[in-house]
Amino acid sequence: MEQLTDLKSILHSKRANIYYLDKCRVMQKDGRVLYLTEANTEKQYWNIPIANTTCILLGTGTSITQAAVRMLASAGVLIGFSGSGGTPLIAANEIEWFTPQSEYRPTDYVQGWMSFWFDPEKRLQVAKEFQGLRLEYLRKIWGKDRELQNEGFKINETDISSALDLFTRAIENAPNVTQLLLVEARLTKTLYKIAANRTKHGDFVRDHESMDNANAFLNHGNYLAYGLGATTLWVLGIPHGFAVMHGKTRRGALVFDVADLIKDTLILPWAFICAKEQATEQEFRQQCLQKFTQHKALDFMFDVVKEVSMTADSL
Repeated sequence: MEQLTDLKSILHSKRANIYYLDKCRVMQKDGRVLYLTEANTEKQYWNIPIANTTCILLGTGTSITQAAVRMLASAGVLIGFSGSGGTPLIAANEIEWFTPQSEYRPTDYVQGWMSFWFDPEKRLQVAKEFQGLRLEYLRKIWGKDRELQNEGFKINETDISSALDLFTRAIENAPNVTQLLLVEARLTKTLYKIAANRTKHGDFVRDHESMDNANAFLNHGNYLAYGLGATTLWVLGIPHGFAVMHGKTRRGALVFDVADLIKDTLILPWAFICAKEQATEQEFRQQCLQKFTQHKALDFMFDVVKEVSMTADSL
């Protein structure tokens, strides 16, 4: 029987899989984690490659055994319980994730993070750094992704380039976190308008409770990004409560700060494109996961958080 220790170790930043499961039973069998689905005439088992998985969302109609949780925790896989389609996340430890209880994570990153966090000025500078890197990532990915360019998301288009230039200056000039949050909100609203225009969506209003495809896909995709953010912070050992922007109202807000690094670049445009193409939730999810891997989203999150942890105290 294959033992967990026999599994090839894969760095979290290099792992490829996020799973959303519903109407199934997750269990351990013969040294593997499987999920069981019931077809009309027979039961079917499917393997989960836990060594290459970052997180699992368990949707409606799921159950999981203690033995499976033990194996997932040993492999460093985060587990989240969610509603239908992955939203909303409803089970909580820290933010919305059950985190593996390993105390062999590094301490240098959390110590570096805490070295600046209690200084409001340095915290503001880190928040600006995050927002600036968010725009740099968008420029880089939209500038080379052929599929996005074919859909009209071209970085040299006047409305896109002028918006990014405008908000780059606004981020640099923001005097406090409150103003920076307002700049961020205006940036995202502008990108919604651009995406709606490119996909001929018509007038778009962001509504988390709305049932239209674009809003539903944004909800779903954002929670996938939160999974990557939670994984990044858990592996580096940084508590979710030490946010640099969203922390006044949300205890797990650092996950939102980290997820924001990629949401506008990867989730936002594909939510509108997939809505235009009348894609299913599963097709949208697969598109997001493919883009996460193609553009090394998790690597980018790790690099940013590690760099800030090690250098922010010198700001």
